[in-house]
Amino acid sequence: MKKKDVIKPKEEFNDLIKNGKFIKNNEFVIYYKENNLNKKRFGIAISTKLGKAVVRNKLKRQTREIIDKLNYFFKNNMDYIIMIRKGSLETTFHDRIKNLENILKEKL
Repeated sequence: MKKKDVIKPKEEFNDLIKNGKFIKNNEFVIYYKENNLNKKRFGIAISTKLGKAVVRNKLKRQTREIIDKLNYFFKNNMDYIIMIRKGSLETTFHDRIKNLENILKEKL
């Protein structure tokens, strides 16, 4: 995931959460909404309740890697926010890949 593909402004982040559609499972909540930029953009969110900074950063880093691996599931002209839930703490990296792939196959 490149820096230009990241949703940064807080207003855009909040607007997407408030007005976008969502899909969820035990580990992730994915908000998505159409944009007019002819590219896909991503944001990753995780609550401070899930652990110390080291744990949260590790989960975000792994989620970015999963996004790169499953990039073909995401459509152009869309913004996505992936919120990491507590269920991600109890699974392995490979299980997270499978779970995110399954939720994207079923819903998007």
